[in-house]
Amino acid sequence: MPLRRRADHALIRALSGVRVPGFPEIPAGTPESPRFSGGPMHHPPKVWDGVLERLRTSMPPLALEAWILPLVVEHDEKSQTLRLHAPGDFHEARVRSRHLAGIETIVAELAVGDLEVVLSADGEEAKTGTEPATTAAPVPPAARPGNEKERAPVQAELPHSFDTFIVGPENALAREASLALAQQRQIGVSPLFLAGPSGCGKSHLARALLAEARPHLSGGVVHVSAEHFTGAFTSAVRRKDIDRFKQRFRDRCQLLVIEDVQFFEGKQATQLEFFHTLEHLVERERRVVLTGDRLPREMHGLHGRLISQITSGLVAELEPPGRELRRRILKAKAAGGGVRLPDECLDLLVERAPSSVRDLEGVLIQLVASAALLQRPIDTPLTEAALRKVVPNQGPTLTLPAVVERVGSFFGLSAEELASRSRRRSVLVPRQIAIYLCHRYTSATLTDIGRAVGRDLPAVKNAIQVVERAILERAPLRYQVEALVERLGISSAAAQPGPERAPLRVVREPAREVRGKQV
Repeated sequence: MPLRRRADHALIRALSGVRVPGFPEIPAGTPESPRFSGGPMHHPPKVWDGVLERLRTSMPPLALEAWILPLVVEHDEKSQTLRLHAPGDFHEARVRSRHLAGIETIVAELAVGDLEVVLSADGEEAKTGTEPATTAAPVPPAARPGNEKERAPVQAELPHSFDTFIVGPENALAREASLALAQQRQIGVSPLFLAGPSGCGKSHLARALLAEARPHLSGGVVHVSAEHFTGAFTSAVRRKDIDRFKQRFRDRCQLLVIEDVQFFEGKQATQLEFFHTLEHLVERERRVVLTGDRLPREMHGLHGRLISQITSGLVAELEPPGRELRRRILKAKAAGGGVRLPDECLDLLVERAPSSVRDLEGVLIQLVASAALLQRPIDTPLTEAALRKVVPNQGPTLTLPAVVERVGSFFGLSAEELASRSRRRSVLVPRQIAIYLCHRYTSATLTDIGRAVGRDLPAVKNAIQVVERAILERAPLRYQVEALVERLGISSAAAQPGPERAPLRVVREPAREVRGKQV
């Protein structure tokens, strides 16, 4: 048995004392893993110095200087919290998506196990007694040329609240469920699982829920990533202080928010502890919010009993925003930063920018920063230049109707026939190929694609997986797809960017090795 699996089994045996039906039984005498052996621990005030020391060996110097050193650090000994204050919303989003998980892991190793890392984007100086990560102050956004009152939203300051969350058909259920849980006006919502690819608003909703619920709670609010939960758990085992861990995540917890649950895949010991934690909180009607990059049943590295516990509440999906929602998001982001975006530039961004909300913000920041630095107004050439920097190797722009029409022409079918109810193979296969190509080479959402070919969301997902499986297995269908790609005048490099354009998971592939949209 591999060393890591032996260690997980040993943890289950040592910690649970009870065999949970459905979880693997742990053989007696399984050795503990060296990875839990204790080492020298720093006192909390020195933790950030240790984090910086570790990050200097693992991060490029420019990245460290740009994203980590501007953070202002505050250690709250009373609440056992390490607060990281980012100078802006974009800065906070970047640290959260790229570096926070690593920081949490290092903190869990260097400090006491229940030292919580909280990242915020308030842009204000920390309270008296804080530890500055660096003496250099963050550079303020540059003024827009020709208007001293307006400033470029190089670091947007829109708060994460329900009011600033732009709602559309792609995310309406998730938003309403989060608000209902925050206000405790709906029974059966908890645990709430928010599923969707990166950059679609899961973290925004989680933080909005926290902001809404926190004032009405006297304490017991825990917001961590799944990686932090794992690090805190293993640290508690190493220090033989599991009771303190359970007090934080079970006994004192009134609201638990854990992001990126897919990190638990393959970690049997952590899964069992998390299973017991969920069970404890659900039985006592505590509120639980979880997020993940795909639906729980598609996380094949999670145990069935844990999936059942997670899905005992409400599962709400967030899809990448379609054109209309992208337009509203861009307008809101620009207005929030005091920027007037010309209609022709807005249209260009809506058509060609990635669908991820985070990437949309990145393109807008690139555009406004370029205008400020070059001292020129925002126009179409500048917008195209910004898109080329953020969305490289973009092929010709394809529309959904154009792809459907060309696929139909290739097979001698009309667009109406492709959208018909026919299940004949001569229509079914071309329809599946059309769905796949629309998914890969246009910015249309799955809902838009389904509407164009007269199919519901499950049928669209199934068609994409059928074609991807055929491509992987080198089936004859693959050569028809390649011929159509050539006819469309595109290459694999021209596939629409963003996580939602990566291939959907083929079930037989290992879950940990496949990235992309899990819908």
